Amino acid sequence: MHLFSPLAQRSLVLRNRIVVSPMCQYSVTDGVPGDWHLVHLGSRAVGGAAVVIAEATAVEARGRISPADTGIWNDAQRDAWAPIARFIAEQGAVPGIQLAHAGRKGSTAAPWDGGKAVAPGAGGWTPVAPGAMAYADDYPQPEALDAAGIRAVIDAFVAAARRAHDAGFRLIELHAAHGYLLHQFLSPLSNRRGDGYGGSLENRMRLTLEVTAAVRAAWPAELPLWIRISATDGAEGGWDLAQSLALARDLKRLGVDLIDVSSGGLTAAQKITPGPGYQVPFAGTIRREAGIATGALGMITEPAQAETILASGQADVVIMARELLRDPYFPRRAAKALGASIPTPRQYLRAW
Repeated sequence: MHLFSPLAQRSLVLRNRIVVSPMCQYSVTDGVPGDWHLVHLGSRAVGGAAVVIAEATAVEARGRISPADTGIWNDAQRDAWAPIARFIAEQGAVPGIQLAHAGRKGSTAAPWDGGKAVAPGAGGWTPVAPGAMAYADDYPQPEALDAAGIRAVIDAFVAAARRAHDAGFRLIELHAAHGYLLHQFLSPLSNRRGDGYGGSLENRMRLTLEVTAAVRAAWPAELPLWIRISATDGAEGGWDLAQSLALARDLKRLGVDLIDVSSGGLTAAQKITPGPGYQVPFAGTIRREAGIATGALGMITEPAQAETILASGQADVVIMARELLRDPYFPRRAAKALGASIPTPRQYLRAW
């Protein structure tokens, strides 16, 4: 039984291989999480997942996707996260948080409000990016980061990591996927810089590797560091699997413990066809060829499907999103279907 076997990650032991994917809730003011996040994240810990990762959380105010995003760039936000992380841990799950910077995809409205540009006068801001190219015609025009701006981004990730630890999180995932800032530097479609952060693959990887190294140095050595990447842009001339393998090897060298393997999000011109497990082969290739643990995601909805992914060696964990929105107690349903036994909160024993 692979899905319900433990997994060691540095000093932590995950109770099974089911991970709650970071899923933006667009439900806060001034970046401060509240009751919604306690219940949303806490119920998935009660449901039996091994790791519960809080949504893409901005490392600075201009790094948000929308004005309704969570943040961890100040102490008020840190203090609001603390009871949430504590409750997750009390249920036997590992509390994790995804640290993110939206770059040129920032200053946009929540999806249910249209998802398009929010003007500075309406609560928006001027986003930053590798260059002054907007994601799309109806997105904000970003400013290109200069050397001081790049240094400030790295410092913001480090400060956020320290606050995350102080808040009680025990796992960090860096967000370098889905067309957000680190991914924008990685892809030649969005990075046209002529300095040491653009051009060659080595240069385009530089910011992601510098952020990783700096966070790894600031994050306790006994705690795991994960990173999410898009294995491919799904667009001609863009970031692809071969480049992802080169990045993965360097990330392993820097002390990353697991790569959460997604795809797309960099360009509206992408050609990616979703389907059950459609991103799993990317995780399998990176695990095999880069020799690093991976997380598989992408329309994983059934216990047998999750078990097969792990049993076939394509990933070390399954990272689930929409299915865990539909059913916070999927791990308990999966355990029953696969004949496994998992601990149940005593308050729920009468039902199990």
